[in-house]
Amino acid sequence: MTTTGTSFVTGVHEPRRSWLGTTDHKRIALLIIATALVLFFGMGLLALLMRGQLAQPDQHMMTNETYNELFTMHGSGMIYLVITPLAIAFGLYLVPLQVGAPAVAAPRLTMLGFWLYLFGAVTVMSGFLTTTGPAAEGWTAYTPLSSARFAPGPGTDLWITGNFTTALGMILIAGTVLWTVLLRRAPGMTMLRIPVFSWSIVATNLMVLAAFPALLAALSMLALGRISPDVFASNVWNIGYQHLFWFYGHPVVYVMFFPFVGAVAEVLSTFARRRFFGYKPTVLSLLAFAALSMSVWGHHMFTTWQVADNYYSLTSILLLVPAGLEYLGMIGTVVGARMRFTVPMLFALAFIPQFLIGGLTGIMVGTPIIDYQAQDSYFVVAHFHYTLVAGSLFGLFAGFYFWFPKATGVMLGPGLGHAHFWLMVAGTNLAFLPMFWLGIEGMPRRVATYQPRDGFGTLNLLATVGAGLLGLSMLCFLANLVVSAARRRTRRVGDNPWQAFTLEWATSSPPPALNFDRAHPIPPVDGYAPLLELSEERA
Repeated sequence: MTTTGTSFVTGVHEPRRSWLGTTDHKRIALLIIATALVLFFGMGLLALLMRGQLAQPDQHMMTNETYNELFTMHGSGMIYLVITPLAIAFGLYLVPLQVGAPAVAAPRLTMLGFWLYLFGAVTVMSGFLTTTGPAAEGWTAYTPLSSARFAPGPGTDLWITGNFTTALGMILIAGTVLWTVLLRRAPGMTMLRIPVFSWSIVATNLMVLAAFPALLAALSMLALGRISPDVFASNVWNIGYQHLFWFYGHPVVYVMFFPFVGAVAEVLSTFARRRFFGYKPTVLSLLAFAALSMSVWGHHMFTTWQVADNYYSLTSILLLVPAGLEYLGMIGTVVGARMRFTVPMLFALAFIPQFLIGGLTGIMVGTPIIDYQAQDSYFVVAHFHYTLVAGSLFGLFAGFYFWFPKATGVMLGPGLGHAHFWLMVAGTNLAFLPMFWLGIEGMPRRVATYQPRDGFGTLNLLATVGAGLLGLSMLCFLANLVVSAARRRTRRVGDNPWQAFTLEWATSSPPPALNFDRAHPIPPVDGYAPLLELSEERA
């Protein structure tokens, strides 16, 4: 039902609340999250099929071409259609609440961003319905392999079109959320009083606005190559495409984990019962990290011999400095604290050592002499999955369990939550640790099979068992969602069940249309943990 009345906030009109035409940032975010979760389970199924094929040597569960399609759709689907939209949607839901804004800036433009994303996702996945199958050139779609000459059929055309519109939708949403932070903060909410999570979204959206247009340009170049394959006869165009693609492709990795670093920071602070340690250095590190992310793209191109290796290696190693500050903030928050080991806290604590593995191995492959050996091996696959599964997904689930009662008014069950967590810890490490050794022993990525004499069978079997445990953990998560939805009317929680410190916990669960109302006004804002400061004043 559409409402048009004016709220207690002067001059601000209530958003449209119908789901398909809503202008409520919370509902738009939930639509994105729901769409991304459906795709997440689909992409996970593709991963299990690939691991089944690789569990033992010389298997023939699928053809080489089918395997190429699966790893292309799994990789690009997870990056373009799942983790990136989830990261941006978390910010869309929470940032206006955290800064005390009644609504997102330019809400119709924000809703257009969702529809572009949905159209893009459907378009990419429709490649499975074509006679020649979906795209099969990898998530990078390197030229000239992705030209019409070497990749005929509509699958790649649909992939280009869908990812273009999805990226455009993410740019629109990032712009409106950033606009909200800059211009719609509540009285007293200065920039150095917004929570760490909101700062992580500011840094994320700056990277989206700076880097995602390069993807649009790269996809446009691919489209031109589909029309006229001779464009890529010159190596200048092929290397030019890689520069454009990686100018997007490296910052997008940070887009996929920055929001979840912020989520982990909020969870650690809440369950350690103290302010986040090193707030200002952490804010500075997020902004420095975002700036440096725009200068390291060439380390993905060391083996092309077309980039200045020393420069890109230096900028890659410099990332250790802001990353170290963020780790110092997280560890300083929990050291010596009397922590509550809730499900979101377990995911947040596990994030710290596991994401460190992804970060440190990233420095390794950012070093030319190591990258020359590791390039296109399973070492790179392990590094990337420790960044996005052991990192981003653990941070995502920490935030998901933490803010689920705020969005729905009901807790996710702790029993299934613990099963989800422990299966995910076991599955993640069993699936991806062996891949480091596979890479060291010489197994190349993007191969559908291998011979018994290669000696890769045992490690691949362990990785496949780990993938199976990951699948079981996600079934626990799905069951938890279903059970919690079923009891939504009978087991509602209060407005702030975790006793958290930021403004979103001052309003109702779920929040009203304009985020705050007369029953739940915005409290005084005197710092980046306003509810903690308010409780200290009352004490």
